[in-house]
Amino acid sequence: MRITAPAVSLNVTDVPASSAFLVRHFGFHEEMAANGFASLTRDDIAMNVIFLRRGLPTLPADQREDHAGGVILAFTVDDLEGELARLQSEGVTITMPLTEDAWGERAFQVRDPNGVIVQLLDWNGAGAPDDSVHKNR
Repeated sequence: MRITAPAVSLNVTDVPASSAFLVRHFGFHEEMAANGFASLTRDDIAMNVIFLRRGLPTLPADQREDHAGGVILAFTVDDLEGELARLQSEGVTITMPLTEDAWGERAFQVRDPNGVIVQLLDWNGAGAPDDSVHKNR
């Protein structure tokens, strides 16, 4: 098997709201969009975030009404405190305050208008593993 591109697809009620949230606050842009569908990316990551409207008939019947619950969109960033301050200044509610785990991961979370969790993190804590391990994530 050869994987040519990674993506995460999330079922949400309001596709334009989730799309606009990633565009406005996280620098994504829409590559494609149609009724009930949006595919977003950034120039500095090689993956797409796809939003699908719940109930789409193109989804298998047992998935149509599922919601993106339990999924966390996690992005490693260079300036965690700067991103936290920027999002706060933009009026984004921080739903999990900045925390540091024993293994060195530091993170905070926000939620988009559909409840999708977006987590920003870094590995700059005191117990952080060798940085070269995480550059390939």
